[in-house]
Amino acid sequence: MRIDVISLFPEFVAACAGFGVVGRARERGLLSLHGWNPRDYAEGNYRRVDDRPFGGGPGMVMMIEPLRAAIAAARAADPAPARVVYLSPQGRRLDQALVRELAGRERLLLLCGRYEGVDERLVAAEVDDEVSIGDYVLSGGELPAAVVIDAVARLQAGALNDADSAAQDSFGAEAGGGPGLLDCPHYTRPVSHPLGDVPEVLLSGNHADIARWRRRQALLRTRARRPDLLDRAGLSAADRALLADPGTPTGEPDGQS
Repeated sequence: MRIDVISLFPEFVAACAGFGVVGRARERGLLSLHGWNPRDYAEGNYRRVDDRPFGGGPGMVMMIEPLRAAIAAARAADPAPARVVYLSPQGRRLDQALVRELAGRERLLLLCGRYEGVDERLVAAEVDDEVSIGDYVLSGGELPAAVVIDAVARLQAGALNDADSAAQDSFGAEAGGGPGLLDCPHYTRPVSHPLGDVPEVLLSGNHADIARWRRRQALLRTRARRPDLLDRAGLSAADRALLADPGTPTGEPDGQS
């Protein structure tokens, strides 16, 4: 997968993508990342990329031509068609379904705004999707771009050392045993600790019991923390029976205080 980033600070995005899973994906040739600074395509001695908004008001708006030229250069660098995604607080909320959709594309072009945003005419002419990582405002699109890159990189085949990890994550295809749920709690050594003990079922070696416990914990945790997800999960009769079982109502791990 190839990702091009249009940003005034492409080095920032590249630095974020240099570690962990994303870094390994790049090293393995599963993901390539390329930065394009619109200032390099601006005219004049000052390489200006922004100007005051028509109609008045505070802040500055990123200009059409430097961005358009940077997008054109990025498109021309590879013959594969690129989906242009503008990182914007007005966009579609990023969720795992959208991540899977983006991860399935051969190429993405991420447009990072700054200041008060981007001239709307550029958005209308060049942008395919607007994506938001949440209902809050950041100084620019670089952090959201880094989030998108991380999320899509880990879904590339071979990016994770264990192929099942992505499916079992919260919001994954099999999160906690099914789609749309938060992940179940996880434990590692030591078995006993002043903060509590590992639930006995995880030490039993009974895979059916472990799967049932994990599923129930995912259901309980989702009900306690994100009931809106539970409403959309399409629970089976078996799931409803697990929720109806007596146990910790808070969604916290059984056996924990």
